[in-house]
Amino acid sequence: MDPTLSPREIYNVMMQHDAFSDWLGLELDEVGAGYCKMHFTIRREMLNGFSTTHGGIIFAAADSAFAFACNSHGMLTVALDVHIVYTKATTLGDLIDIEARELSRGNKTGVYEIRITRQNELIALFRGTAYQTSKTVASLK
Repeated sequence: MDPTLSPREIYNVMMQHDAFSDWLGLELDEVGAGYCKMHFTIRREMLNGFSTTHGGIIFAAADSAFAFACNSHGMLTVALDVHIVYTKATTLGDLIDIEARELSRGNKTGVYEIRITRQNELIALFRGTAYQTSKTVASLK
């Protein structure tokens, strides 16, 4: 763990370089060690040919929350394996909440669960395994 930056400062450093999460419109609600809670609203350009949210949008939002949670300890951490299960469709104007929680963390790997909800209704469940490198997030500054 790199104690030089708090989880909020780590989030801020990451967002300085993360144009995609910015484009998604992800707004931070809370961040802590191994934890991140965010929300965003589905826009027209996020819809597929069936007028429901493209699965890649939901996946990408979950992946961003995953990144913020697993990097919150200060060490540069990347995804090793991720998967998602979709349970409900979303559409234009839906407010989506994303909550990432660390389930376990060892010397080099961690496991995270990310719940994507709409008004407390499960939309998708994302799980990821992360690998911690020897670099710090502070080195991105």
